[in-house]
Amino acid sequence: MIMSLPISLFALMMVSVIGSLLIIIFSFSFGVIVALLLFNALLFGALAQWAKNPQLLSVQKVFPYCISNKKLSPLSYA
Repeated sequence: MIMSLPISLFALMMVSVIGSLLIIIFSFSFGVIVALLLFNALLFGALAQWAKNPQLLSVQKVFPYCISNKKLSPLSYA
C-alpha cells in the first residue's frame, strides 16, 4: 500500500499525474491547470474509496485458475 492505495491503483494515479504534468507544461491557461489539479484530487478520492470498499465496482478474474493441456472430451480428433 502506497498512499493508502494498492500498487495497481497507485500506478494508475501516477500515470494520471504524469499526464497532467505534461499537459500543464504545454498549456498557458490557468483554468486548465486548476481543472487538472481538481481532476487528480477527485481521482485520488475515488481510488481511495474504491480501495477501502472494493465491492463498489466488482472486478472479475479474467484468467482461469489453472491452465492445462489435458483433453476435456473423450472424442478422438485423429
